[in-house]
Amino acid sequence: MLDLKFVRNNLDKVKDMLKKRHTEVDIDKLEKLDIERRNLIGKVEALNSEKKKLGKEIGMLKREGKDASSVMEKMKSISEELNSLEEKLKEIEEEYFSIMKTIPNMFHESVPIGEDESANVEVRRWGEPSCFTFKAKPHWEIGEELDIIDFERAAKITGSRFAVMKGLGARLERALINFMLDTHTKKGYKEVLPPFIVNSKTMYGTGQLPKFEEDLFKLCTEKEYYLIPTAEVPVTNLHSEETLFFEQLPLKYCAYTPCFRAEAGSYGKDVRGLIRQHQFNKVELVKFAHPENSYNELEELTKDAEYILQLLGLPYRVVTLCSGDLGFSAAKTYDIEVWIPSQNTYREISSCSNFEDFQARRAGIKFKDKDGKKKYVHTLNGSGLAIGRTVVAILENYQNEDGSVTIPDALVPYMGGITKITKE
Repeated sequence: MLDLKFVRNNLDKVKDMLKKRHTEVDIDKLEKLDIERRNLIGKVEALNSEKKKLGKEIGMLKREGKDASSVMEKMKSISEELNSLEEKLKEIEEEYFSIMKTIPNMFHESVPIGEDESANVEVRRWGEPSCFTFKAKPHWEIGEELDIIDFERAAKITGSRFAVMKGLGARLERALINFMLDTHTKKGYKEVLPPFIVNSKTMYGTGQLPKFEEDLFKLCTEKEYYLIPTAEVPVTNLHSEETLFFEQLPLKYCAYTPCFRAEAGSYGKDVRGLIRQHQFNKVELVKFAHPENSYNELEELTKDAEYILQLLGLPYRVVTLCSGDLGFSAAKTYDIEVWIPSQNTYREISSCSNFEDFQARRAGIKFKDKDGKKKYVHTLNGSGLAIGRTVVAILENYQNEDGSVTIPDALVPYMGGITKITKE
C-alpha cells in the first residue's frame, strides 16, 4: 500500500499514475473521506482530552466530599457524543481504507508509458530462435505422442487446464526443480519450503487481496485459507511484522512450490497445453533489499533467472513492462520470454519485479538503518523459473524429426544420464 501522507500530499501524481496505468480509482472520494476522517480524529482526540480532565475533576471533588453530579452529567454527555463520533469514524475509515487498498503502486521513472503489452520495450535477446527442416509440433502433440503428458486423464480426474505428467515427463519436471534449486542456492539464495496454504492476511501482504480474489482458490474451511498462486506470497511474508537489520540485507530466498490459479477472465486463452494451467510447479526467487540498492538487486535477480535459460540453451528475450501492463504491486518489471517454435513467438516464462516498499508496508516488514531509524525494506521477486513453461520450451526447442526430444546437457545428470526421450 502507498504511504498515506504521500497520497494526501501528491494527489495529482497519484491521478497521473492511475491514468498511465489505465486504472480507475475514485481519488476525489478518497480525498473527501480523508478530510472527514482527519476532522473526526481531531474531534475524538479533543473529547478524549476533555473526558480525561473531567475524570480528574470528579475524583478531586469526591475526595473533598463535594457534589460531583453536575460534572458527572457533563462527562456522561461527552461519553455519548464520543461513542457516536467513534462509530462514525470507524465507518469512514473502513470506506477510506477500502479505496486505499485498491490503489496500485507508483511506477519507477524508467518504466515506459503505454496501454498494453504492445508498448513493452525489448531490452536484450539471448540465443537464436530454433529453426527446423521439418514442421515444428506444439508441445501438447509431442507430449501425447511420447506418452509423457496426459491431458485427457487429468480432465477426467479434475477438469480442464490440468495435466498428468507421466514417465520421463514427470522425471523431467522433477529434474528441472532440482536443477533450478541447486543453481540458485549456489548463487547465494537460501532454499525454503513454505506452506502451500496461507491465510488472508498473508495474501493481503503481497497484494493479492482484496483486488485479485477472483483469481484465487479459496478453501471452504472455518478459517480464511487460500491455495498459494505463487511462492512469492508465503516467502515474502516470512518476515511480516518483523524488523531486520541493514547488515542482513539483501536477504535472498528460493523456493519450489506448486501454484494454483483460477485464471478468471482468461477464458479462451491458451486452453490447450501447459501454458496456462490451474495448477503448475514453479521455483521462485525472493529478495529483501535496502532501498538504496533495490534496483541493482532487480538487475541481478533478473540475470539469475536468465542464467537458467542460458544453461538450458533456450533462446529468450527480456522486455520492460509498460505502465499499462505492469502488475498491481510492482514499481518495475522485467518479463523474460522464451522462444516457442510452434507459435513462432516469445512467451513469458518469468516476471522479475521490484515492489519497492509497497508490499513491505502492507506486511509490516522493516529494517533498522545505520542511524537506528526504522524504515521499510524493498521486496523483489521473480520466477526462476516456471517449470511447466520450461518443459514446453524444452519439448519444442529440442524436438527431433523422428518425434524424440533431446535432453539439454545441463539436465542429463538430473535425468539419471538419459539424453533423449523417445517413444516407448
